[in-house]
Amino acid sequence: MIQVASAAATHVGRVRPTNEDSYLTLPDLVLVADGMGGHACGDVASALTVTAFEPLGTRSCLHADDVTEAVDRANQAIVSEALAHPEKAGMGTTVTGVAVVDEAGAPHWLVFNIGDSRVYRIEGGVARQLTVDHSEVAELVAAGRITPDDARVHPLRNVITRSLGMSPPPVADTWLVPVEPGDLFLVCSDGLTNELDDAEIAELVTRSGDIEAAAAALVEAALAAGGHDNVTVILASTADDRPADTDSLSETDTLTLPRKNLDASDVPA
Repeated sequence: MIQVASAAATHVGRVRPTNEDSYLTLPDLVLVADGMGGHACGDVASALTVTAFEPLGTRSCLHADDVTEAVDRANQAIVSEALAHPEKAGMGTTVTGVAVVDEAGAPHWLVFNIGDSRVYRIEGGVARQLTVDHSEVAELVAAGRITPDDARVHPLRNVITRSLGMSPPPVADTWLVPVEPGDLFLVCSDGLTNELDDAEIAELVTRSGDIEAAAAALVEAALAAGGHDNVTVILASTADDRPADTDSLSETDTLTLPRKNLDASDVPA
């Protein structure tokens, strides 16, 4: 039986009046939703997303379709709320996370993402971004027009190209990663990654000793770096001590391609 341990921390930051981030930790799933819209109720959009995913906590076994259906429910709930309350028109949210799902009879992590919140895999003192940002600057970086360092200060860095609350509904990018003992994932809003680079994130997680201390340390570091946005982090790790069963895995199974919308050139190296 795969056991997932998780620790979360969130803070409104030093600038924003309201924390529009929401998060959810279930036995087999964790997610972060970064609401957008300010006066248009981004906090409502992120909270509706969490509500749409909460029923998955009652499932004894999750499948990839359970997660993508929850994404669709969240989008519909946000769209319906905005239609019923015109003052909330324009609200939206990112959503990103990881879930343990059954795939062909074996446990896999399902990494899912819409927007520019991120999932990282922490391994060997390195933070490797698994998700692909849906943002203007990410597209400019992919096209070779700006560098990743340029993207951190670019005037379009907060412009998102895909989010929940859209019609037609957005499609989540998803990846399948085989579960192994000692896996460690970071799920976070851009309030973390806009303040700390990947090397700083990896160093803080590695030196903290446990996931609770690491989650708190990440938030504190983001605040110390400026805290210009709400910041939310979740660390999720496997507590399963069985040897990894790799007999049934092919060489291409270590990180599968996204199930929708991305080609091989989009997979993070």
